[in-house]
Amino acid sequence: MIASALHPAQVPALLRGEPAPIQQWMRDWSAARLSFHVFAIILGTAAFGAAIGCWRAPMQAMFTAIKFPLILLLTAFGNGLLNGMLAPLLGVNITFRQSLLAILMSFTIAAAILGAFSPLVFFLIWNSPPLTAMDESARTTHGTILLGLVAMLAMAGIAGNIRLLQLLRELSGSAANARRTLVAWLAGNLLLGSQLSWILRPFVGHPGWPVQFLRDEAFKGNFFEIVFATIKQLIS
Repeated sequence: MIASALHPAQVPALLRGEPAPIQQWMRDWSAARLSFHVFAIILGTAAFGAAIGCWRAPMQAMFTAIKFPLILLLTAFGNGLLNGMLAPLLGVNITFRQSLLAILMSFTIAAAILGAFSPLVFFLIWNSPPLTAMDESARTTHGTILLGLVAMLAMAGIAGNIRLLQLLRELSGSAANARRTLVAWLAGNLLLGSQLSWILRPFVGHPGWPVQFLRDEAFKGNFFEIVFATIKQLIS
């Protein structure tokens, strides 16, 4: 049962990143424990995604609530394999299975933070000027909300990984090795997660575009181009 995999009383220990219980959970890997983390990631990120998508239409909210969990889970499984190779090279001796579980734990923390942010995002979008006006005010509001969402995602992701820094120190026995491994994990999450975000486009979207699950030009360009272009538009 999921409840036996991670009792609700143990959740605060995970959110605090306490190394002793987390190491025990990594050694006692089980399908039920994996299911708990997947469920927590889906729940937290779906709430965040629905809050983002509500600006346009109920269908947009539903699409975004599907996309966000999909992005995080694909990023977790992709980087679980990559980090399983990088960690031993950087001085942290863990298996591929333990690497995947560690990534899922960090993403569970990030999903909890994003879920907590969802009422704030809903309040922000609900009280913003209509984004469908297609005027200068709407474009400024669109850019501001977009950058705010990127900042929330970055903060949640960094917090989730830093919470596991204590675990990496325990596993490697070296603060330097732990920091190098953490930086490598963050870089992998950024590169893979941001490109998946660009393809699925779970953010606010262009006010003049129709509601779609996947854009025709989804595989053109990259995430960093739009972020830099948005920053340039706001400061020009």
